[in-house]
Amino acid sequence: MAKQVDLNASLKEHFGFDTFKGNQEEVINNVLKGNDTFVLMPTGGGKSLCYQLPALMLEGTAIVISPLIALMKNQVDAMRNFSEDDGIAHFLNSSLTKTAINKVKEDILDGKTKLLYVAPESLTKEENIEFLKQVKISFYAVDEAHCISEWGHDFRPEYRRIRPIISEIGDSPVIALTATATPKVQHDIQKNLGMLNAMVFKSSFNRPNLYYEVRPKMHTSKEIIKILKNYTGKSSIIYCLSRKKVEELAETLVVNGIKALPYHAGMDASTRAKNQDQFLMEETDVIVATIAFGMGIDKPDVRLVIHYDIPKSLEGYYQETGRAGRDGGEGRCIAFYSYKDIQKLEKFMQGKPLAEQEIGKQLLLETVAYAESSICRRKTLLHYFGEKYEVKDCETCDNCVNPKEEFEAKESIVKLLNMVQLLKERFKSDHIINVLTGNANTAIKSYKHHELDVFGSGDEYDDKHWNAVIRQSLVKGLIIKDIESYGLLRISKAGHEFLKHPQSVMMTKDHDFDVVEEETNTGGTAAVDTNLFNMLKDLRKDISKKLSLPPFVIFQDPSLEAMSTYYPITIEELQNIPGVGTGKASRFGKEFVKLIAKHVEENELERPMDLVVKSVANKSKNKIAIIQGIDRQMPLDDIAASKGMEMDELIKELESIVYSGTRVNIDYYIDQVMDEDHRDDIFYYFKEDAETDDIQAALEELGEDQYSEEDVRIVRIKFISEVGN
Repeated sequence: MAKQVDLNASLKEHFGFDTFKGNQEEVINNVLKGNDTFVLMPTGGGKSLCYQLPALMLEGTAIVISPLIALMKNQVDAMRNFSEDDGIAHFLNSSLTKTAINKVKEDILDGKTKLLYVAPESLTKEENIEFLKQVKISFYAVDEAHCISEWGHDFRPEYRRIRPIISEIGDSPVIALTATATPKVQHDIQKNLGMLNAMVFKSSFNRPNLYYEVRPKMHTSKEIIKILKNYTGKSSIIYCLSRKKVEELAETLVVNGIKALPYHAGMDASTRAKNQDQFLMEETDVIVATIAFGMGIDKPDVRLVIHYDIPKSLEGYYQETGRAGRDGGEGRCIAFYSYKDIQKLEKFMQGKPLAEQEIGKQLLLETVAYAESSICRRKTLLHYFGEKYEVKDCETCDNCVNPKEEFEAKESIVKLLNMVQLLKERFKSDHIINVLTGNANTAIKSYKHHELDVFGSGDEYDDKHWNAVIRQSLVKGLIIKDIESYGLLRISKAGHEFLKHPQSVMMTKDHDFDVVEEETNTGGTAAVDTNLFNMLKDLRKDISKKLSLPPFVIFQDPSLEAMSTYYPITIEELQNIPGVGTGKASRFGKEFVKLIAKHVEENELERPMDLVVKSVANKSKNKIAIIQGIDRQMPLDDIAASKGMEMDELIKELESIVYSGTRVNIDYYIDQVMDEDHRDDIFYYFKEDAETDDIQAALEELGEDQYSEEDVRIVRIKFISEVGN
C-alpha cells in the first residue's frame, strides 16, 4: 500500500490532480516496476501522464520519441508549467540552434532534465546516439506508436528504426502509446519494438458523448454553412483532403459571415502557428484543415468535427473525430461521403509499390463499409478496433436515430457461408459477390468459377445486398476478414455453428449513396419553383417592355431558375445568384427580390437553409488582365495570346464579364475587324428582332454564309454591355 500512497501523493504534488483517469494508475505502476508497457488509450484519455509522472519519479532522463515538432513544444511547455525549473523538460530537434542544443545537453548531464522529447529523425543522428550513451536513461516512451505499422494510418518508415537505435544507446524499459490501433497494428508495434511480452493496457474506444453521422456529398458547402450557423461561438474543425479545398472552403465561410481560418502544411510556419493560436484562444470559431492539423492540439471544447472529404482510413477518421468533446461535453461528427471520392483516393495510390496499394485499398474498403452500412456506427467503429459493443442501439448515431428497413437474412447468410467454404476461404468479398451474382469477369474466368454449379446462385439480389450481408456478418462475428492476407474472408467458429443450426437474423439495407450527384458550381438544382419561375419571367417581360430592352438583357433564364430555387430576398443575396453581378442586381434587382419575398411570405415557404450562400468573388487574374487590356485598347487577339488563351476562350471570359453586369467598351476592336453595316445589322437584330440571345438562332436569322459566329458573339458582347449594363 505504501507505493499506492506515494503514487497519489506524487500525482498531487506534480500535477495537482487528486485521482487517476481510467487505467493510468496501473500503467504507471507497471512502468515504475521497470516493465515494458503497451498503452492503447483513445484521444483525450490522458496518455501523456502515463510517461510524464514516472519520468519525474524515477532516477535519470526519460526519452520520449514523438513525430511532431509542434506536439513536442506543447508538451515541453506544459511540463515546464508544472515545475519551477525550465530544465525539467527539453526537446531536441532540427528547429534548435547550436547554442540551444548545447544548453539542452548541459541540463541533461547536470541531471536537471527528466523528460527529453526527440523526433525519430534526431534519434538516428550519430552525434545524438553518442551523447545519449553517456546519459542514465530511465525508460523510452514511443508516442504515436501506430506510426511504426504500415497498416497504421500514419506510417513513418523512420519509426521502424527505433528498436535498433535503442539497443545501440543502451537497453531500458519501453512504453509504447497510441490512440488508434487495430489488433493487427498492435501486434505490428509490439513485434517491431521487440516487446511482445509487454503488459498491454487497453482502454475502451467508445466515446459515448460523440454523435456520428454520414451525409451524402451534395451541395456540401451550403450544408456546412447551414450547420455552422447553429454553432456560432463554438469551436469546430473541418477536415479536407487537399490544400486547395482548405483555402477555398475557408474563404467561402468567411464571406458568409463565419469566423474561419485555414491550416495546412503548405502555409508558412508562422501563419500556421498564428491560425492555430487564434483557434486555441477562441478568436476564431472554425479551422478548415488538412489532416496535418490537430495532432498536437489539446482543445477540450471542440463541439463539431466535419469531414468535407471522407478520410483514407477508419483510424484516421476515429482520431480526427476524437478531437471533438474531449471534455465529455457535446461532440458532433459529420462526414460527407461520395463514392467518387474513394475512386479519387484509389487513383492517388497508383504508382506506389503493390503491397502499399493493397494495404491502402483494404483501409479504404473499411471506410466505405463504415459510410454505406446502416448498422450502428459505434458498433462498426468499435468492431474495427477489436472491441464488442453489446448495446442494440447507441441512440447517438444517425443509423440508430433513423433506422433503415430490415430484411430476413437467414438464407442469404447460409448462401454466403457455403460459398466462402466452397471457395476454400481463399478469396475477398468482391470475388465472392461476383460468384454469387453470376458476374463472369476476368478474375472469375481465370479461376474457372463461372463453371461452378453455384455460379449465380444469389443473382436474385444485387451487389449492394451482398455487401450489406458481408459487412453485418463480420460485425456479428460469423465471418472474419484476414487482414494479414489483404482481406480474405474466413468462417469463424460462430459461423460454422450457424451453418449447423441456421436461425432467423434481421439485417438492415445499406445506404444508397450512388444516386447522389457531386456538388457543382452552378448553384442550380432540380428543385426549381415553377410557379415563381413563370412569375419572374412575366416580370422580366414587363420590365423589358417598359425599358424597350430584350428580356435576356435583364436576366438570363439560368439566373431566373436559380432565383426560383434559392429565393433571394435582398439585393445582397441576389448578387450571389449565377449571372447576376453587382451592376445587374442594383439596376434591375429591386422588383425581382420584392416579388420573391412576397411569394415566400404568402406561401409560407422555407427558404433553402434560409440563406443564399455567397460565393467567393471570382478573383480570376485573367478577368482583371482582360479588362485592363481593353482599357488600353489592345487588340483582342493580342490579349488572348498574352494570356495563352484561344480566341474562343477569351470571348467566353468576356461574355461572363458582361453578363454579370460589368461594362466593357470594345468598339475600338470591332471598328478594326468589321465594317459598320455588318456591325449594325447584328446589333439591330439583338435590339429589335431577337427573342433570345441564342447565337444559333441569330446566325439562322442573319444568314450563316454572311456572318461568322465570332462576329455575332463579339457584337452581342457590345450589345449586352451597352444596353444591359
